[in-house]
Amino acid sequence: MPPTSVETTAPLGATSDLRTAVSAVLDDFLRDQSAVLQEVSEDCDPLLDAVRALLAGGKRLRPAFCFWGYHGVAEDLPDAGLLTAAAALELFQAAALIHDDVMDDSDTRRGQPAVHRRFERLHRDAGWDGSDTRFGLAGAVLAGDLCLGWSDELFSRSDLPADALARGRRVFNTMRTQLMGGQYLDMLEQASSTQRGAAGAVDRARRVLTFKSAKYSIEHPLLLGGSLAGAPTDLLADYSRFGLALGEAFQLRDDVLGVFGDPAETGKPAGDDLREGKRTVLVGLAVQNASPAQAAEVDRLLGSPDLDAEGIEVLRAVLTDTGALAGVERLIDQQVEVACSTLDAAELTEPARAALHELVVAATSRRA
Repeated sequence: MPPTSVETTAPLGATSDLRTAVSAVLDDFLRDQSAVLQEVSEDCDPLLDAVRALLAGGKRLRPAFCFWGYHGVAEDLPDAGLLTAAAALELFQAAALIHDDVMDDSDTRRGQPAVHRRFERLHRDAGWDGSDTRFGLAGAVLAGDLCLGWSDELFSRSDLPADALARGRRVFNTMRTQLMGGQYLDMLEQASSTQRGAAGAVDRARRVLTFKSAKYSIEHPLLLGGSLAGAPTDLLADYSRFGLALGEAFQLRDDVLGVFGDPAETGKPAGDDLREGKRTVLVGLAVQNASPAQAAEVDRLLGSPDLDAEGIEVLRAVLTDTGALAGVERLIDQQVEVACSTLDAAELTEPARAALHELVVAATSRRA
């Protein structure tokens, strides 16, 4: 089992400077893109500024999983090509976050205004014509599209052998397509949950969780690193099992923080997920176990844009009293156990095994 505490936001063992190295790759890449956009107009600067601000707050977990997925096979020192491929994951995540905040109508991300809110304020402060809301949404869509395109461009820049890039490309392409499918399922669940009812709500929420978060957060980065290194089939299968289990635990922890977390730690307002009406496993378990009175409270309050502190406390009480919170904590423990037992049995290098155990703690014991 992994240690019970974590001392750093980027537990990368002997390569504790990986986070800095990935950030340097991103900084260099964005400088190149700045020159490209300057040929269009300096008025494009806010697009780049929004992306740069969002990227500055990342924990670099996905590049870390890619890095150690590679080094589970090969212990040689990393080269710039591996770091470049790993850094591309940060741009892809940025695209997902920007568009996710638009779909959820979120106000903040990583303790600062969400990208669409940044563009709303830009429009409003400048006194421009038209709707600041529409300008904000359009600006965020464009910033997200840039990040999506840039993720592919940066991955393609990786100075790795052509056969390695071809292996990694299959994982990279699958990751991007499946995340979009997961995002659609999430949107569909919020729109259709009343008609579908409580039956199957937990299973549907877990499927959304798998394809919207678990795969692209952990499984696919691991598989990307392993594929780039030419990992054998058995190790790739272990990476999948480990990554899916840990990815689910990671998102379940995020769901708990979205309801019970400290805004000073999470960077989002208290109860924001409840205000957005997210149909998480936490909510699914509550609805499944709720009394008629508790179910009525969930129907009345969940997803209300005007949800206040009193309403948040009512919903928190339902989530606790129905056993949903305890149930999610048990699921997290179970999935962590699956991840750790898989990791212990896998045939990979010992430095990678140790680092991945540390990353289990970082992914599931966090407060933000």
